[in-house]
Amino acid sequence: MLQKSPIRLALTGIAGLVLMMTPGRALAQTPAADTGALFSAGATVGYNTGFQVLAFGRAANFAQGFPVAIQLGVGYTSSDAGDPAMARRVFINNATNGIPTEKGHSWDLTLDALIPVQLLKLPRSYVSTGFRHSSYTANFAYIGGNEDFDVTSSNWGIGAGLGSDFAVSRRMDLMVNLGLDYYFSSTLTGHDTQYSPDGTAVNPREDYTYGDADSAVGQPKFRARLATGLQYHF
Repeated sequence: MLQKSPIRLALTGIAGLVLMMTPGRALAQTPAADTGALFSAGATVGYNTGFQVLAFGRAANFAQGFPVAIQLGVGYTSSDAGDPAMARRVFINNATNGIPTEKGHSWDLTLDALIPVQLLKLPRSYVSTGFRHSSYTANFAYIGGNEDFDVTSSNWGIGAGLGSDFAVSRRMDLMVNLGLDYYFSSTLTGHDTQYSPDGTAVNPREDYTYGDADSAVGQPKFRARLATGLQYHF
């Protein structure tokens, strides 16, 4: 049931955080911003089960006294592709020739609500919670074996984290944040074969199932995040 209700789960988490957390100072840097929305943009680099770079835009101060900011991000993450020998058997054939290589990456979208909190007496800290989407690609090649193929998935997820902004100038902040994301299982497609979480398959190999394909390929599941970057206030 959890996989069928990501929106309900995320909204429940947001409501719980709002009720439990003690409101901190607004995320906007300029106190006079109570009279209008503030916009900022920036980029972070860090670890997200692999190296990640993420560009984002943030909007705050939608209404006087409304503390929550909204942040939209687009990122690229390098990650583990999985087990090349098993992926070959599940999606292609039982050949063993060639030297196996693998590489993986994803293009990621994030949408978060940022809720101000008091964190270790840091004045501009926040809890973040929201939705994730990952377009994942695992590439498997076998040098000398004349085979090179991709396995892809499209995964929705939810995430939460903590962060703080530190002013380095009137318009520039240094950012530090960490968090944890969870992605729901998705259909895995490789070569002319496809395995889905509901047990259906297109051109399955032998008696392999979705569980075998999921074990062979490193599609996103849990992702721990730790990143730092810069934010510019317009």
